[in-house]
Amino acid sequence: MRSTSWAMVPGPLAPFADAFRVELDSLGYTPGSREYKVNQMSRLSRWLEGRGLSMEDLDAVQVEAFLVSCQAKCKRAPTLIAMKPLLDLLHANGVIETVPATPRRPVDDLMDDYRRWMVAKRGLAATTVWRYEKSARGFLLWWQRTSGGGTGTEGLNGQVVMRFLLAEASRGLSPGSLRTKIGDLRALLRFMYLNGLIDMNLAEAVLSPPGWKDTAVPHRLAAGEVRVLLDSCDRTTRTGKRDFAMLLLLARLGLRANEVRGLEMGDLDWRAGELVVRGKARREDRLPLPTDVGEAVATYLVETRPQVAFRTVFLTITAPPRPMGPTTVGQTVWRQCVCAGLTPVRAHRLRHALATDLLDRGATLPEIAQVLRHRELATTALYAKVDYTALRELALPWPVTR
Repeated sequence: MRSTSWAMVPGPLAPFADAFRVELDSLGYTPGSREYKVNQMSRLSRWLEGRGLSMEDLDAVQVEAFLVSCQAKCKRAPTLIAMKPLLDLLHANGVIETVPATPRRPVDDLMDDYRRWMVAKRGLAATTVWRYEKSARGFLLWWQRTSGGGTGTEGLNGQVVMRFLLAEASRGLSPGSLRTKIGDLRALLRFMYLNGLIDMNLAEAVLSPPGWKDTAVPHRLAAGEVRVLLDSCDRTTRTGKRDFAMLLLLARLGLRANEVRGLEMGDLDWRAGELVVRGKARREDRLPLPTDVGEAVATYLVETRPQVAFRTVFLTITAPPRPMGPTTVGQTVWRQCVCAGLTPVRAHRLRHALATDLLDRGATLPEIAQVLRHRELATTALYAKVDYTALRELALPWPVTR
């Protein structure tokens, strides 16, 4: 097993090196990540020493000057966010009075208002709010760079909106991705008009891309490929145990990525062998917990999950342990497909694989709809297109000319 070399901390911050290591260990940092953070501390301490400054001279202004000097010297310079554990420690020990705040841009205040509007006025789910805000920020920053400043709302008109969408389309987005981008943009433009930030309702100027709905046949992920994907998880590692449990929930129960991400400790009823799933439209369902899935989740909880205050079942592996981001589950499936030598897919494809496997086993569409918790049978009917055996019976014979 490779040992981790300790970073040396000379200069005025040296007395806090051991305390910083203890703090990083309590936050769940691995030895390698811990010493990387201590090395950042060493750089700051040597920077102070080189300028003849003592520990008492360290304040928010000096921290910002240190970060600027680092950015001028190297590409992988520490950021204010990366330095936060150290700055919190120094603040707790009275070395600095205030922790420097991350600088805000003009668009940040607008995004705060937009986020509150989406939650209070529209009652959107957290993942939808995140996606809308991400798209809105990208559009406003694009126009801010193009127009030369401001919040990104100045001088907006229909031509600007179409220029942005054409630029997005030129990146090779699929029709579905482009439709999603247009829906996100319409939501932002509607908010800006209702709140007096623009004079015209530019949402009406955004045209939908042409295309028929549900024309494509979904790509099948065979049951054998799902098994290869599950077997590729290295369950001797912390990451492998966590990923195996998540993949089983996706593949065996058909959970959505956000449902796996949002699973909490109280949602697992071990005595009844059930779990509570919080799905779309704030809907809650109780599902049976199969033995293999329960064993995988229990193994992760007992052997791998950090002992932290978060109630979320699945946490990040990289320190500090925290709930996963909106895209982490999907990225995990994609990465594991690459490891297994399969064509990379997103998390929702495992839900499709469960449905098509049930269809192959003779399950009816209403039964599949019940498993997937679809509210409308039309949603489940999508999977009828992959049942080629049944569809062949509906095909008319090819006309033969005589």
